[in-house]
Amino acid sequence: RASALSLTSPREAAASVKSLQQLPHSLTVASSSAHTHQSEMAGTGTTPRKRGAGEASLPNTHQVKVEDIKKLFTEQRGFLKNFFEELDYEEVAAFCQKVMECKGTTLFTGVGKSAYIAKKVCQTLVSTGTRSIWLAPVDALHGDIGNVSPGDIVVMLSKSGETEELTTLVPYAKAKGGFIVAATNAPNSKLARMADMHVRIPCNGELTPFDDGVFDGQSRQAPPVTYTALQMLFGDTCAVYLMEMRGLTQSQYAMNHPAGRIGKRLVLRVTDVMKPWDELPLVKPTQNGMEALVHMAGTSKGCGCLLVVDDHRVLQGTFSDADLRRALTKSGEAVLGMTVSQLMNYAKEFPRHTTVGAMAFDAHLKMLDTKAVDYLPVVSDDGKNTLMGLITIAQLLAAGM
Repeated sequence: RASALSLTSPREAAASVKSLQQLPHSLTVASSSAHTHQSEMAGTGTTPRKRGAGEASLPNTHQVKVEDIKKLFTEQRGFLKNFFEELDYEEVAAFCQKVMECKGTTLFTGVGKSAYIAKKVCQTLVSTGTRSIWLAPVDALHGDIGNVSPGDIVVMLSKSGETEELTTLVPYAKAKGGFIVAATNAPNSKLARMADMHVRIPCNGELTPFDDGVFDGQSRQAPPVTYTALQMLFGDTCAVYLMEMRGLTQSQYAMNHPAGRIGKRLVLRVTDVMKPWDELPLVKPTQNGMEALVHMAGTSKGCGCLLVVDDHRVLQGTFSDADLRRALTKSGEAVLGMTVSQLMNYAKEFPRHTTVGAMAFDAHLKMLDTKAVDYLPVVSDDGKNTLMGLITIAQLLAAGM
């Protein structure tokens, strides 16, 4: 008020003070109270906080208790037990048989959280060799139903079986020649009745944090945390069975996962990661040791050794700085007069090596066997030990091993 009054003339200031004195008593008290509260908050350096919509009814924060967590997991275990007891394996077998015999594509669809499960199961099938795609139900009604062709299977996931987007889609998917499979917890639901096949994913309740609210006869209405887990369990278990039925090998599985560690271990060969022989530092066994030392200093970077070969490129051995140290310890300056054939593989057997037909992961294991080494010469498969290349730990790391 003082700031406002200082900007006026004395006569205007007096008039303003008089008008303020005439304000209702309750208004001036409220204004004074608010001003005092703000001053107190400013003194503490705290910004006034807005009260949340339901803050008054929120419970106090309690310490996390192991017993409470264990109770929830025990309840979930009960739901899982019921799932296995109630699951109709005849229905599951019929569903798997239908997918096995499908000449077209198996499409999965769902709404809400069931949509995420449908995508996950679809991706599992794709990675295991089953032709499968995700179909968004709303998009399907606006053009994407063109993905459905005669001979395709459309699997619809819904707990209640009353999902409007799915029941609306059914007749149009059928008109495109799709075979409809409803996977619900309600055999008498609208979706189950409209479908060509129904598979029940049984669930007798949902884990819920609510003590009150709508009761559906089994548990309080809550986010479907239990049912989505059961949907995932059902879909992925069926996918594994289809893998067994198709005789899918680990190598075939890896072909669908080339960027993953499994794929790299099962697909990459030594020839995919090795350095070829014409890029390697080669020396002849008759060369002088001193010359070999100079050669090693100038050209062996990244290889860890010199490769000793004869005139036919047959591997005779390797010469590394470790060989040099052992030779110096035993022979001293006499090393300078020795030939490479006298220094290579010094005080050890023929070097550990691999072949061009070997898997890169097997070569990696051989490097780590007994006493680890950083490199392996790669020789031909014909038994002649013709040098073909060199594989190193650094190359394997770069390849994602």
